[in-house]
Amino acid sequence: MRISPLLFVPAAAAAAFAVAPAALAHEAGATVNVTAGKPSNFAFTLSAKSVPHGSITFKVTNGDSAGLAHDFKLCSAPAKSTSASSLPNACAGKATAMIGKGGSATLAVTVAKAGNYEYLCTVPGHAAGGMKGILKVT
Repeated sequence: MRISPLLFVPAAAAAAFAVAPAALAHEAGATVNVTAGKPSNFAFTLSAKSVPHGSITFKVTNGDSAGLAHDFKLCSAPAKSTSASSLPNACAGKATAMIGKGGSATLAVTVAKAGNYEYLCTVPGHAAGGMKGILKVT
């Protein structure tokens, strides 16, 4: 019994398309969900503390129960320390607009090199009050 080579073409095509979404997901970059004002008013909760270098999208929601406005800024240069409390409370970088209670914003950045990058809230006194942290970029 002879099997036609045409029978294998649909199976091979299906296998190729099964791999494509994973490849596309890698090219799309990382997405990190951020909640500002949780677990306390001057804190951030991130869905990931480590991401691969390249394109990173932060989806930021203000969950502050006290109604304080916040933003989210990622510093553009690697931090000189791995302890957020020892880092300055300001830096050059890219930030969301100010986000009111229950609001949300998206921040898209590209990080070209691995390192530890500080993130913080730029509202005066918030970073000094502990609203900052370190994102590890691999």
